[in-house]
Amino acid sequence: MTRRPIRVLVSKPGLDGHDVGAKVVARALKDAGMDVIYTGLRKTPEDIARRAKDEDVDVIGMSILSGSHLPLARRLKDLWDEYDLGTRMWLVGGNVPEKDHEALADIGVDAVFNSRSRLDDIVRYIEENVARWPRN
Repeated sequence: MTRRPIRVLVSKPGLDGHDVGAKVVARALKDAGMDVIYTGLRKTPEDIARRAKDEDVDVIGMSILSGSHLPLARRLKDLWDEYDLGTRMWLVGGNVPEKDHEALADIGVDAVFNSRSRLDDIVRYIEENVARWPRN
């Protein structure tokens, strides 16, 4: 039996209008054989939760450059059960100060990849860890 490709939602929440980095990450994930759904700019946490559920993704990624990573992550966490997101892997990337990594982990984010992260590190992390997040 063959396993379907890892499905990743790459999202751009909030008012941030810069998505080049998110598109570069999405391309790297596609090149690694993953199915990638890109939400486009300025999505709400509700949009992201709905899309993650509808697309049956394994990984939810949020790319945030605006500095609003904590309130956006808190809001998505509030929606987690409502949208029955189960135990999907949750990643945040972008301009995230080191001092906020622990707070994001406390909210439920599994890993943070700053803007200077290597693409192969992101791919490897997902490939090596997605099996640890069995979904509902």
